[in-house]
Amino acid sequence: MVLKIFFPQCCNRADSGLLVGRWVSGHDSAVVLAVIHYPFIPGQVKQYIQQLQAQSGVELSVLGSWSLPKEGQEGLESFIRDLSTIFPQEPWLQISRQVGKTGFTCEVLGRDQIGKAAQQEEEEDEEKVIFVHYEQMKVMLSQLHPIESQNPDNRSEPPSELRQMFQTVARSELLFFLDRYDDGPLKSTHWQSEGREASIIVELLKRASVPLCVFISWLLSVWTWFCNIRIFSVFPLSFLSSKLSTCVQLNYRTEHLRTLSSPRAAEGHMEFMRKANILVSVLVDVALGVLLMSWLYRDENISTLAHTLVPAADHVARQLEELLQWLMGAPAGLKMNRALDQVLGRFFLYHIHLWISYIHLMAPFIEGILWYGGLSACLGLTFALSLLSDMVALFTFHIYCFYVYGARLYCLKIYGLSSLWRLFRGKKWNVLRQRVDSCSYDLDQLFIGTLLFTVLLFLLPTTALYYLVFTLLRLVVVLFQGVLHLIVDFINSFPLFSVGLWVCRSYRLAEGVKFRVLCDEPGTALHLLMEMNPLRFGSVLQTYRTATYSCYPKDSWGALVRKLFIGELVFPWRHKTTKTD
Repeated sequence: MVLKIFFPQCCNRADSGLLVGRWVSGHDSAVVLAVIHYPFIPGQVKQYIQQLQAQSGVELSVLGSWSLPKEGQEGLESFIRDLSTIFPQEPWLQISRQVGKTGFTCEVLGRDQIGKAAQQEEEEDEEKVIFVHYEQMKVMLSQLHPIESQNPDNRSEPPSELRQMFQTVARSELLFFLDRYDDGPLKSTHWQSEGREASIIVELLKRASVPLCVFISWLLSVWTWFCNIRIFSVFPLSFLSSKLSTCVQLNYRTEHLRTLSSPRAAEGHMEFMRKANILVSVLVDVALGVLLMSWLYRDENISTLAHTLVPAADHVARQLEELLQWLMGAPAGLKMNRALDQVLGRFFLYHIHLWISYIHLMAPFIEGILWYGGLSACLGLTFALSLLSDMVALFTFHIYCFYVYGARLYCLKIYGLSSLWRLFRGKKWNVLRQRVDSCSYDLDQLFIGTLLFTVLLFLLPTTALYYLVFTLLRLVVVLFQGVLHLIVDFINSFPLFSVGLWVCRSYRLAEGVKFRVLCDEPGTALHLLMEMNPLRFGSVLQTYRTATYSCYPKDSWGALVRKLFIGELVFPWRHKTTKTD
């Protein structure tokens, strides 16, 4: 059998003393956690181990002795060797390191074999020992094998050797929080965490966050009660709240704050990472919003922006008038139906004149709207961008109306032509069964159908041209809104905390371990170095994202071309967020 000893790297140069750790049940493996330095009192060592067992729940014991010869300590090795009679641990490990050598030598002795092992047996024992060096900090913080729950259903299979090793180090967190510079009765070598000062600061922050979370929870309850008032469920208000990007972002941010202000602690690593990502996302969002506010309310930028919007709207209206005048003539040399062309052109020109009047009526209030709307940036950059998207939708409402008029007229002609085409083939659409059935038509029906088909066919190019032009205009507006929504969804869903951990402390997001040979000197045991294998960047984004976004289009290119051809292309540009772990 091969005996594996998981040895911490921080103890490679520790002073001589006792090895404290745990034997892995069901496997020939031992996990070394610390080295207690000489001099010590055996009774104090036993009492210290019992205290650690009661606090951590780990079955700790003295595994053996550690010897690193130094000047003036010639008889110390034999003294530590005889300590196996005081600490009845079987088997007893005697690990020693010679000056000038990298590898260790290990003797595995039972209580009845102390001082009686032959040199041949020692050589055989050395050949069967493998040292696996690990870093206690990375093993404890990696969350690669989290502590198993006490649910009896999860005990069907015994835990693996590596899982028990990870859980042993994770449960021994109290040992690592001890200060190595304390003037206590025992001195030991192990990985030390941030220390007592940092622990006190963290504890103060935890206690200070409790009243803050209670206050935020109270505000959220008041806000939820206000939103559930019956008047907001009436048709116009409920419809607007479902379409406005600002309302959707407000609901989304409310869910974020409700998750952060929950008094229940995170149950696992995934939930902790999700809360941390949400917290960092909110902080970055608010910081970017404050920067935007500092730019808006400085050097009268709001007044400059307000005085720029009205001339820009007039310019867009004049360009649309010129475009309609061009369509009412002979666009690109195409021969249009003059009567229908004049009717459609004058209809759209009338709407443009109405829109210009509306813009000039709202001109005195635009600066105030921008001033008060800029205050929304204090809630975050996402609120400012969502409000900008709604303002763009409001100021380009006439383009949306033109698109709807052209699409409806074009859609009616396409469906009329397809229905009349079925008439020529002796088919009809069965509404009850939702299918095309055969049908016999008389002469009058065929004659009227031919006339209608001819009229619709010759009017189709004029209608299709107006539909195509206004669809392209609508696409420009939709693409601009889509860019705004993608930025908002990126800020909401990007796992910035996880990416920061992946860059700075990749071992916190490990997906496995890898081993490499550290030392293979003759006369010493085999030494392996256990390293953390970090997650790939794509896996980090997919595993620890806080939300998913889905923006139009989601269909295939063939479906999009088909919808564009038959006039059924719609653009529901608004947030669609779903919670994930």
